[in-house]
Amino acid sequence: MEKELSKNKQAFLELLGESADIKKKTMQLGLKKDVGCFLAYIEVTGGSFLFENSVVGKLLNQFCEMPKKEIYESLEKNALGISDMTLFDTIEEAAGGMFAGDVILFVDGFDRAIKIPDKGYPSMGVQEPESEKVIRGSKEGFADSIKVNTALIRKRLRTPDLKVKELKMGTRTNTNVDIVYMDGLVYPSLLEEIERRLNRYEIDGILDSGMVEQLSEEKWYSPFPQFQTTQRPDRAAMAILEGRVVVLSDNSPVGLILPADYNSFIKTSDDYYNRWEIASFGRLLRYLAAFFAMTVPGLYLAVTNFHTQILPTTLLLSFAAARQGVPFPAVVEVLIMEIAFELLREAGVRLPGAMGNTIGIVGGLIIGQAAVEANIVSPIVVIVVAFTALCSFAIPNEEFATAFRLIKFAFIFLCSWLGFYGFLYGLLIVLIHLSHLKSFGIPYLTPFVGADLNGYEDERDSLIRQPLFLMRRRPIYAKRNQRIRLRKKDTDVFNKQ
Repeated sequence: MEKELSKNKQAFLELLGESADIKKKTMQLGLKKDVGCFLAYIEVTGGSFLFENSVVGKLLNQFCEMPKKEIYESLEKNALGISDMTLFDTIEEAAGGMFAGDVILFVDGFDRAIKIPDKGYPSMGVQEPESEKVIRGSKEGFADSIKVNTALIRKRLRTPDLKVKELKMGTRTNTNVDIVYMDGLVYPSLLEEIERRLNRYEIDGILDSGMVEQLSEEKWYSPFPQFQTTQRPDRAAMAILEGRVVVLSDNSPVGLILPADYNSFIKTSDDYYNRWEIASFGRLLRYLAAFFAMTVPGLYLAVTNFHTQILPTTLLLSFAAARQGVPFPAVVEVLIMEIAFELLREAGVRLPGAMGNTIGIVGGLIIGQAAVEANIVSPIVVIVVAFTALCSFAIPNEEFATAFRLIKFAFIFLCSWLGFYGFLYGLLIVLIHLSHLKSFGIPYLTPFVGADLNGYEDERDSLIRQPLFLMRRRPIYAKRNQRIRLRKKDTDVFNKQ
């Protein structure tokens, strides 16, 4: 970069070309108005430079009252103390700073460009997360701005050990991706592996954390997510305290937590805010819901088509009476209703606001009732499919629930073909797959496998969540010498005297 303003301005304009949303201003600074300057910014990111409430306006007003020499000294040392003021050595870096939402200032006689924060890009701000609803706990959710999201985590973890490492992804979008972790708790090898995977591909643009997830996962063919997603800052803070890492992407309100395991997808934030009895009961219900969401339709087909002898006679006669007049085999009935419910679920997501909720509930009732009255399906099939859908809704993580929704169809075909043997065969395949699955070196079935590696301490927070004062050690994610997280204070001073 040159000291002559005209050369820097020409090179900058040649790089940008013509674009209506990029604003450019040329001004004269100094007491004698003998210092030329050039401003460039995206239209909505810069405030009014003539008013005192603008950061850039304050800076320019100060420079208008300073001699030429003092202007250069102030820029070199940031004497005015402007936060996040950055000096760039190249035109390309300056353009990147402008596209990040800041104002770029070129000053005649100064051989670097100055990035000055101002209004920035518009953002929705902090809102309550749509998913991961809790009864007890914070109502704050991640926003679209990565700076806001890291601040929400910092708000909960007020320690210098919390570190944020920033990367750039996307050759055209230059999206900021932050790796947030607790120094001293996380294994350095885990951080190296995360960076290696994030830098493994070169792509035009990253527009959401979901794209980061897909490019970084190891077993791309698995329906089970290997990254835990969250929209809750308190959930992310909990994971960081366990020695895990949170990956945030700009323009995305969803953070990625890794490593992940089966048990972490079943947990919710308010499991730790409520007493251990109700938290354990809710967790057991979710484990059962995950199993039923995958197996109930297939198990119904296996029993009614192949193994009717295990049913009581009265129940069997009731099933037979309900199916009278239905022209389709049981497997076709189940598939018709399952596809209808999946379509209703998809329509409910796409339709706006209250209309989406209405179509999900009313549509399910109307279609189910109409199908029964038209003898297309039997009432028991409607009950089975509705119960399966209810179980999938009880799984806290949407991506994790989607895996069971997909596997459910495999169980339907296996059980309609092989009966109970197909059911057992499907369970065996799922268990073998889960046993081979890893997330950044951590077995997916932790703590049900490898529990001895942490002295069986992780089992205290699995199917049953033990009382909080008994959960004294961090999970296996944290460094071995940093596993202790809870100690009892020696406050019984009266007995010592």
